[in-house]
Amino acid sequence: MELKNKIKKLLIIGVLLLVTTYVKAQIENPVRWSYAAKKISKTEAVLFLKATIDEGWHIYSQKKVDNGGPVRTSFVFTPSASYAIVGTTIEPEPTTRFEESFSMNVSFFEHSVIFQQKIKLKPIASSTTVKGTLNFMVCNDEKCLPPDNLNFSIQVK
Repeated sequence: MELKNKIKKLLIIGVLLLVTTYVKAQIENPVRWSYAAKKISKTEAVLFLKATIDEGWHIYSQKKVDNGGPVRTSFVFTPSASYAIVGTTIEPEPTTRFEESFSMNVSFFEHSVIFQQKIKLKPIASSTTVKGTLNFMVCNDEKCLPPDNLNFSIQVK
């Protein structure tokens, strides 16, 4: 009888471990971000912030989304003595269509998108690290995930 109880307990523990592993595997992360920089002169560089988006998902434009709609993609660059932000972050032309879940036309990107930000290096720095935070929301035809904030760091050499 005692052996039977031990086997039963081991079986229950095994099932719980499998369920825990399965639940952890279900956490969705349909967007991966990568970063790069390219110097275009001794005093200027362009930052590239690339989102690679899983099939069926999309993220939203930083400019072409009305209030009451999804969370726009946004970038906040940490101020620094070694560089200055030049202009605004640019994006390619997004796809625009009516989304039932928001009852409005929204502009978004699928598959991948590269946002670009120009910076001016100050005389004290020939290289620097640009830090900041990005915020975005990802949706598919069935659901939206909560908005996500990510810290980024881009080395400019």
